[in-house]
Amino acid sequence: MTEQCSGKEALQGWAQIMFSLASTEGPRKMLIRVNTFHILTASAFVLFFIFSSWRRHERHQGACASNKTHVLILSTWRSGSTLAGQLFSQNSEVFYLMEPAKHVWNRMPWGSPELLQGPLRDLLRSIFLCDMTALCSYIEQPSKVYHLFMWSMSRALCSPPACEAFSRSDIIDTVNCNARCGHSAIEKISEACTTYSHVVVKTVRFFQLEALYPLLTDPSLNVHVIHLVRDPRAVYASRQTISLFPDDLLISNAINVTPSTQVVMRKVCHSQVGMYLTAMNQMPPALRKRYLLTRYEDLVRDPIRKLAEWYKFTGLTSSRKLEAWIYNITHWPASNTDKSDVDPVGIQKNANMVSQAWRKHLHFQDVKEVQNICQLAMKVFGYRQVGSELEQRDLMLDLVLPQKKT
Repeated sequence: MTEQCSGKEALQGWAQIMFSLASTEGPRKMLIRVNTFHILTASAFVLFFIFSSWRRHERHQGACASNKTHVLILSTWRSGSTLAGQLFSQNSEVFYLMEPAKHVWNRMPWGSPELLQGPLRDLLRSIFLCDMTALCSYIEQPSKVYHLFMWSMSRALCSPPACEAFSRSDIIDTVNCNARCGHSAIEKISEACTTYSHVVVKTVRFFQLEALYPLLTDPSLNVHVIHLVRDPRAVYASRQTISLFPDDLLISNAINVTPSTQVVMRKVCHSQVGMYLTAMNQMPPALRKRYLLTRYEDLVRDPIRKLAEWYKFTGLTSSRKLEAWIYNITHWPASNTDKSDVDPVGIQKNANMVSQAWRKHLHFQDVKEVQNICQLAMKVFGYRQVGSELEQRDLMLDLVLPQKKT
């Protein structure tokens, strides 16, 4: 990774020198010099990327034929995907990364969600093949593991070979991981990845399933998509507790220059429905078998059963130790429930109560607005609308309808 970064910086420096030389020539030679500069620069970039791609292909040729399973947890903000990621991360057979796509959005904040899906997809492919040099383009001078966003949410980066502080079979919390493993060399990310049978990535930044087709049809990959959705009213309520300004700004830019929760919710709900309907109605049957829809509410009501379904879908095995940990973190004391949803990465909570918290905290006027904005999403995913504040507050009224079999 360091070598590739150095090569890119050298190329950029060479381009600046060539431009400086061209600009010092007399007026009659200026046009020729600039044209020559453009041709040489373009040629150099092409040769550089061909060489880089060849080196990456050569380095990871073994990984392409290693029969790894690749899992993409596809979701949106505040939908329980952090918890879902940990159900995979803490498995000793899994190499997991949480939201590496954030680096792409941070690097290109002037883009739109749709335009950035191409770079996101290419980054995912490299990560699935354990080629972490692709992150170099999006992280400023990476040298340590801690430069990677939310790196400590990955148990694999807190255990050998990435870090020797813990055993590979340990269930590791982020506090201890942060304290002891962050200064490992960033090259350890690739090294660790190659030693696992499953590579799992969580992302909330895709808005069209079609953008993932090249990954699903890539013969060097074995991608399975778990699409996690949540009641839009709960998503809206959770968004009120934290700031998502940079992401909301990028999403809103495609429609409005001012970040608006209503605009964001409309786009999020539309995209979640669009991806599901695309999977059900447009994907070939062979690809459809590698897509699984899950509602957050179903996950937290019976996490052990849902874990078994996910692991069967992805070819993983569970353990009593892992299942006990999962039960404990999803059945946290009720007294902590109201605070737990404020923590953007908090996973220790009474998850089932959290899924219903919006019914106590949201104003009914806000509920009606979200129901109107996300009407199709609620219908497609099976969430009952409420017609009054009395229905909203009545927790005996189940608003999660039986999920339709697909």
